[in-house]
Order: sequence, then structure tokens, then C-alpha cells
Amino acid sequence: MTSIALLTILGYVLAAVLLYPGMQPAQTTTKFRKAMLIVSALAMLGNGYLIYQNAYLEHVMGLNMSIFNALSAIFWLSTFITLFTSLRSPVENILLVLLPVTAVSVVLAQFFPDHSIVLHARNPALDAHIFISLIAYALITLGALQALMLSWQHRALHSRNPSGLVSKLPPMESVEELMFRFISVGFLLLTLALATGFIFIENIFALHLVHKTILAVIGWFIFAGLLIGRHVAGWRGKTAVNWTLVGYSTLVLAYFGTKVALEWVFQIR
Repeated sequence: MTSIALLTILGYVLAAVLLYPGMQPAQTTTKFRKAMLIVSALAMLGNGYLIYQNAYLEHVMGLNMSIFNALSAIFWLSTFITLFTSLRSPVENILLVLLPVTAVSVVLAQFFPDHSIVLHARNPALDAHIFISLIAYALITLGALQALMLSWQHRALHSRNPSGLVSKLPPMESVEELMFRFISVGFLLLTLALATGFIFIENIFALHLVHKTILAVIGWFIFAGLLIGRHVAGWRGKTAVNWTLVGYSTLVLAYFGTKVALEWVFQIR
């Protein structure tokens, strides 16, 4: 497991190193891009194996969704979605941030195990709810990264200094369109995750879950407002970025903030 983890981390770092030259002159792009995709795919295989071994505890028929395991799974899914999307859209720029962050999530999950392990009894309904929630978080994470990229481009444009890496990013219209695609699909899955949670989790308003539930619902309303504003009033630019980042921050607080407070501080599982 340690060897696989080290190779996985090295693979993600190497893929990020290969990605940067691939963003340079056109004659080098294809060669480095293919190498990056191959190395990323191999790293993801190792990462997927580690997530399975750490999260699915067959000897007790339980699911370990501790903070670091959930974090690793979300960034693994984000990387997978980005690589798949890159086959048709120019999203490789996100990987410059995403690949190193995913490597860090592997380090945390593998070498700093969370001792406040949270076990859930395995059942198909709960597994489906957790899987849908993780994909929703992964997609909205990608939307938030696109929002940060869009904000960076706006700042560079207003400072009249679009040089360096920002000059190699896709046009702002493409970044914004992709941001809304990720958010739209993520919002649909977040809606499904909340619905399955209300249906299949009997104690969803129990003391240790009520904060998570309320914050998740608030996050849902923020993204609903963003998508309605986009459709009705044509929201874009800074307004869209701000709503995206506030909504994402609310969801991060809903899941990871409450887990840190309850599992690490108050030792409630």
C-alpha cells in the first residue's frame, strides 16, 4: 500500500510537470499532452485502488467516510471528470492546480490516517447517496476552480497585464461557459443527493447531522439562485463568480466544517 501510494503521488506530480510544457508552443503540445494523460491515468488507477482499500472495510462490512478518505475521493473524481472532459474541451489548465492537490489528498489519506473513523453499515441506498454526493461535490469543486480562473483572468485584464500563464488560458467566455456546465450538472446531483438523504437517512435532523443538513440546503438555494439569475437576468462575470464561491464555501463548511467540529473536536461519530 505504501509503495502504491508513493508511486501514485509521484505520478500526479510528474503529470503536472508534463502538463506545463504541453501549454507552450503548438509543436510540443501533442507529445507532452499524451504523456500527461498516460501518467495521469496510471496515477488514477493507483489512487482508485487506495480509496477502495481505505474506504471499503470488508472485514466489518462497513464504509469508512472519514475526512481524509472523503477528501481523497472527491479530488480523485474531480481529476477523472477533468481528464474525461479534456478529450472534448480545453480544461487541462485546471489540472495544474488539481493534480498537485489530488497528490496532497493521497498523502493525507494514506500517511495521516484519521483516527476518528466513521463507519456506516453497508446498504445499497446509503452507498448510492454517498456516491452521488461525492460526484456532486467533485463537479461543484471544478465549477469553483473555473470561477477562480475566471476571477484571475478578470484581474489580469483590468490590470492590462495578461502575460505569463494567464495568457495561455482559454477565452473568458469558454471558462465561464464551462463553469456553468459543471455547476449545472453538480446542482442536479446535489439535488438528488439531498433527496436521497431525506429519504434514506432516518436521523438526518439529529444533533450531529442538523448543521450539515441546514448548510447543505443553504448551499443548494445559493446555487439555485445563481442558475436562475443566469437564466433570467443573464448573470455572468464577477456576479457569477461571487455566487459560485459563496455557494461552494457553504457546501465545504457543510461537509468538512461540520465533520472537523464533530469528529475531531467533540468526538461525535
